[in-house]
Amino acid sequence: MQIYEELKARGLIAQVTDEEEIRELINNGKATFYIGFDPTADSLHVGHFMALCLMKRLQMAGNRPVVLIGGGTGYIGDPSGRTDMRSMMTAETIQHNCDCFKKQMERFIEFGDDKAIMVNNADWLLNLNYIELLREVGACFSVNNMLRAECYKQRMEKGLSFLEFNYMIMQSYDFYYLYQHYGCNMQFGGDDQWSNMLGGTELIRKKLGKDAYAMTITLLLNSEGKKMGKTQSGAVWLDPNKTSPYDFFQYWRNVGDADVMKCIRMLTFLPLEEIDKMDSWEGSELNKAKEILAYELTKLVHGEEEADKALAAARAVFGGSGSNENMPTFEFETDFVGLLDAMVATKLAPSKGEARRLIQQGGVTLNDEKVTDVSLDVDLYSEVILKRGKKQVVKLIKKKS
Repeated sequence: MQIYEELKARGLIAQVTDEEEIRELINNGKATFYIGFDPTADSLHVGHFMALCLMKRLQMAGNRPVVLIGGGTGYIGDPSGRTDMRSMMTAETIQHNCDCFKKQMERFIEFGDDKAIMVNNADWLLNLNYIELLREVGACFSVNNMLRAECYKQRMEKGLSFLEFNYMIMQSYDFYYLYQHYGCNMQFGGDDQWSNMLGGTELIRKKLGKDAYAMTITLLLNSEGKKMGKTQSGAVWLDPNKTSPYDFFQYWRNVGDADVMKCIRMLTFLPLEEIDKMDSWEGSELNKAKEILAYELTKLVHGEEEADKALAAARAVFGGSGSNENMPTFEFETDFVGLLDAMVATKLAPSKGEARRLIQQGGVTLNDEKVTDVSLDVDLYSEVILKRGKKQVVKLIKKKS
C-alpha cells in the first residue's frame, strides 16, 4: 500500500483539492508540504499529535516537511474555533515558545539539509509594507466570501476584531511565500482551517496563474484532536515537566471504548494489518488495546525507557502487582503537608476549591482508604499513595536532606 492510500485507510484525510495530483506527489516523494503551529504556549500538546505523526509518516515516505511556526501570525491570533480574542503575546514570549516547539518536534521529524526545515513567518510578515500588502494581496480576496467562511461566522455574533479578520490573508500569504521561496507545493491543516487554506491555494493561482502547482489537504478530526489537549485537570502537554510520562500514558490509557481503535489507527505506527486484527476486539480486549495505544504513543514522545516505566507503574497501581517503584512521585520539603495543598501541588486538582469538592464527594483516597476531611494533614514519615478516583495516582514522599 502506498503512502496516500495508507493515509486514507488510517482515516487521516478529510478533504483535498486536486486528488490525483496530490496522490502522485505524495506517493513519489515529491511533496514539499507545510503545516503551521501557532506558538501560544511553551509546549506542544496532544492536540498537535495528529499533525506531528502525519509529518513523520510523509517524511518516512520521502516527502519534505516544512514546519511553519506562526511567530508573525501569533501577533494576531487565529479566530478559528474560538469565542473570544486571543491575548497578545510579547515578541520575547513568542520566540521562546518557538524554540521550545523545535526541541519537541525533533523527536518526530528529522531536520537538516534536504530533510525537514523549520521557518518562522515573522521573518516575512513583520517586514511587510501595509499598503503594498493591501494592493498585492488584499485585492485577491472577496470580503463577502471571507464572511461566509466558518472560521469567521463563529465569531460574528460576539464580535470579530479587524485584527483577526486579517488572519486569513496572513495565512494565505504564508503559502504564497513558501511556494515562491521554498518550492512548497502542498499544505496540510485541520478541518477548521479549510477556508484559510483554500485562500492560500487561490492566492497562488491568482498571482502566478492557474497552472501554479499548489495543493490543499485537510486532516480528518483535527478539530477534535485539538480538544484532546484538554482534560478536567488541565492540558496534556508533550513536555515531561508539564505532563509526566506516566500521566501522558494514563491519558491515552483512559480514552473511551469508542475512540481507542480510531486513535490506534490514526496515531500509532503499528502496521495496518495488525490493527485490522484488533478491530474485532471487545470487552476486556479493549483494555489491552488501550494499553497498546498508551505505550506506543508514550514511547513515541518520551522514549522506550519512559514508556516501559509508565507501563510498569500502571500495572502496579491498577493490576495489583504491589510494586510502587515506577509510580509517579512528588517530593515535599516538610514532614506534613495539607491534603488540599498536596492535591494542587501534584496536579490531581487544578485548585483547592476543586480539591475540596473531590474530597467531600469521596473521590480521594490515601493508601487506598477514602478520606473526607479537607483539613487533614498528610504525614510523610513514610511514603503515601494519593489517588483521585481510580485512574490518577501519585506517591508522596519527604525530600531527602
